[in-house]
Amino acid sequence: MDLPVLPPVLPMLAKSIKGFDQLPTGAVLYEPKWDGFRSIVFRDGDDVEFGSRNERPMTRYFPELVEVVKAELPERCVLDGEIVIATEHGLDFEALQQRIHPATSRVTMLSTATPASFVAFDLLALADDDLTGRPFRERRARLVEALAGARAPVHLTPATEDRATAEQWFTQFEGAGLDGVVAKPLEGTYQPDKRVMFKLKHERTADCVVAGYRVHKSGPDAIGSLLLGLYTDAGVLNSVGVIGAFPMARRRELFAELQPLVTMFEHHPWSWAGNLDT
Repeated sequence: MDLPVLPPVLPMLAKSIKGFDQLPTGAVLYEPKWDGFRSIVFRDGDDVEFGSRNERPMTRYFPELVEVVKAELPERCVLDGEIVIATEHGLDFEALQQRIHPATSRVTMLSTATPASFVAFDLLALADDDLTGRPFRERRARLVEALAGARAPVHLTPATEDRATAEQWFTQFEGAGLDGVVAKPLEGTYQPDKRVMFKLKHERTADCVVAGYRVHKSGPDAIGSLLLGLYTDAGVLNSVGVIGAFPMARRRELFAELQPLVTMFEHHPWSWAGNLDT
């Protein structure tokens, strides 16, 4: 690839807040928080790559989006966004999780049965311009211009500077499967892996099974995130997402607490995951 911003790139992150009153004063842009896979897409002509939040490539799992990117995005660009599966009943995160499968034949089948969409919300590079050092106000304007002719399943995320509208979205869109809202400082630059945005999420509680974990990037003795599951009435353990917002001391405590429970993949309900590409 010949782009001013090259993979892998860690996405910019958001701090959790409990209410709109906790947002800092100043100019911010509000967006819906999508319930999907965060992904940075790189396109250089026919060369397309989807990167994940943890820098692992996801391109092979979404072949239909590769063709969409070639048809709908600028010839050379880098976009930050979310891969989602939209249905008439809202976003389907469970169907999205099923797209991550080791078998090429199943990936191909699901790309037709449950095709994904890409919702863009930031522009990191366009042609030879590296935009990561530019304010978000400018990046958003360039993104709107770059996607002016794009068609579904590529979408430009809605955005507003009006807090009342954002509060309405927060309430109204929950039934459609959206997670909440994100607030982005309009003068902020793009800072990979830094929590410089703000997110207000719908709070839901559940007693979940800890089905696995990923180690923290700081070393092998701390938890990066816990993989959570819930059993169906039929006794099948379904994935319901991850959680990773822990202080560093707690990450190390959790790692020690979980070691007696570690098992091999052949004894795990998700034993198929042992064959996933790493």
